[in-house]
Amino acid sequence: MKNHHSIIFLFSWLPLILCQQPYIKELTEDCDVRDNSTSVLGYTCNGLRRSCQAYLTFRSQPPYNSIAAISTLLSVNPSQLAQLNSVSDNAILETDRVVLVPVTCSCSGQLYQANTSYVVKQDDTYLVIANNTFAGLTTCQALQVQNGIPARSLAAGARLTVPLRCACPTQSQADDGVNYLLSYLITWNQFVSAISGLFGVDMGKTLAANSLSESDVIYPFTTLLVPLQNPPTSSQVTAPQPPPPPSGTSVPVSDGGGSSKTWIYVVVGVVGGIALASVVGAVVFFRRQKRGAEPVVSSQSFESVEKPFKKEGGGDDSQDFLESISSIAHSLKVYPFQQLKDATEDFSPSCWIKGSVYRGKINGDFAAIKKMSGDVSKEISLLNKINHFNLIRLSGVSFNEGNWYLVYEFASNGALVDWIQDKGGDQQILNWDKRLQIALDVAAGLNYLHRYTSPPHIHKDLNSSNVLLDRDFRAKIANFGLARATEGQEGQFALTRHIVGTKGYMAPEYLENGVVSPKLDVYSFGVLLLEILTGKEVSMLYEEVNMQLSEVLTPVLSEGGQENISNLMDPLLLGNYPPDLVLMLFRMVDNCLKKDPAERPNMDDIFQSLSRICTSVVSGEWAISISESGAVPR
Repeated sequence: MKNHHSIIFLFSWLPLILCQQPYIKELTEDCDVRDNSTSVLGYTCNGLRRSCQAYLTFRSQPPYNSIAAISTLLSVNPSQLAQLNSVSDNAILETDRVVLVPVTCSCSGQLYQANTSYVVKQDDTYLVIANNTFAGLTTCQALQVQNGIPARSLAAGARLTVPLRCACPTQSQADDGVNYLLSYLITWNQFVSAISGLFGVDMGKTLAANSLSESDVIYPFTTLLVPLQNPPTSSQVTAPQPPPPPSGTSVPVSDGGGSSKTWIYVVVGVVGGIALASVVGAVVFFRRQKRGAEPVVSSQSFESVEKPFKKEGGGDDSQDFLESISSIAHSLKVYPFQQLKDATEDFSPSCWIKGSVYRGKINGDFAAIKKMSGDVSKEISLLNKINHFNLIRLSGVSFNEGNWYLVYEFASNGALVDWIQDKGGDQQILNWDKRLQIALDVAAGLNYLHRYTSPPHIHKDLNSSNVLLDRDFRAKIANFGLARATEGQEGQFALTRHIVGTKGYMAPEYLENGVVSPKLDVYSFGVLLLEILTGKEVSMLYEEVNMQLSEVLTPVLSEGGQENISNLMDPLLLGNYPPDLVLMLFRMVDNCLKKDPAERPNMDDIFQSLSRICTSVVSGEWAISISESGAVPR
């Protein structure tokens, strides 16, 4: 009876989950604020879905006044951007034109965001980047929290991850017919009534979506969430704006007295609601039939290695599995199994990609559907809370007859290993610039895992099979089945008795003694970078040496060895790369492959170094002085 009352109590609090997003107010210029009660860090992940289609607006300003420039700045598809705004792909837009931007909005921890990247320019500050470059689509506070670089240490050439402000509809909004949320950039002398009128939305719904009252003020360089039933159209944002309210009903400045309590209630409601939803999900899930789970085993190319030892700690695997899944099950999109059968033509061989992965078409878009058995809880849990362009995105799951089916975004150019293996066909597509970008993408994804997930995570099985390439040959790290959270601060070591991974990529301290740290991924990245540069798989590279893989580099890194670079580089790249930068990259590989993990650089060092290298290639400044360690260019 007591438990029955507890469940009734929990459900009585569910309306708290339906709270809307608090408006940011005038805090965009106070970069020291970290309190998110007014969404200064981003919109809370309190929606019906953890990932959804959303829309932003952007105002064209030189140099971001063309479809090409805006799509690059905001990391969106230029053709989709042009189509949504009814212009050509090479259009130059008039200054201050409102541009509609389609994005995939996803939860990152407790916040919604869509990610892009930006290379810091001379005299940039977080405030300048947020308010001038991105016009308020991000904030100086969110930039600093996302990237972890103190404001005083922000240097030209650094590559930042930029969290763009977006959100997904809540349950109450969905029940009210809201299918999309638009993050509208406010400019001078605008009013909620006029913005709502542009999109044919009732002003009361817009006020509710932002937890605003009619007496509250809205400010330039901030975003206002507009709830939409249908996708926005270019005619809505290019039409003349409705006139402001009459002077008798103009929006006065709120005294802040009553509204301060409202913000407190909203924050408590959102946080409490999310927490309680997890508990309710657990209660419901535990009522279902419990099912055992089998340990996950890697099955990648070259040769997978598993050294089972006595299990640490004991415990009930199925119980752990249920607990970890139940806390996130309420926020995942669950696909009917029949929909996945239809998408893959009943898992036809014609849709088979590799292993247990199939290509499917869901709602007109391709997806990768992976059949898995056993405990998938860790992979689902991690992918459900990360949001980074260079990490493969999980869009939902299905379950049928004891098997899980994980639905991922589709990377149309497949695995990097296939491009390294196949020396025929269109291999020259993978030119020097693309290989450098792939290396930077992988470093960015690992750096995000190591520094910006909470808690930080180690991938543990980075290899060329687990790096996927999208249609633009941008890299996305996949297969998080072996990923694990770090213990304590970066660099702190832990031990495991269950050694599993891909031979050739595993660091010696892990393979020999089970030592686990972020430096495992650093070692694997060094192997991967060597493959990218040489065009040889790790198995071929090991055939050229007796013991240490780093011996491959000896002819290049020894005194006077620069003339041997051409012997080590992929023949397809001959004459198409700057030797000075290649030498720097081989030094980076050498540092990553150090036997002592303490001597290896961390992923942030590598990411910053590659960012500067890419910047130098773009600008044509190839002559960069190399530090003694070879890890970071000056």
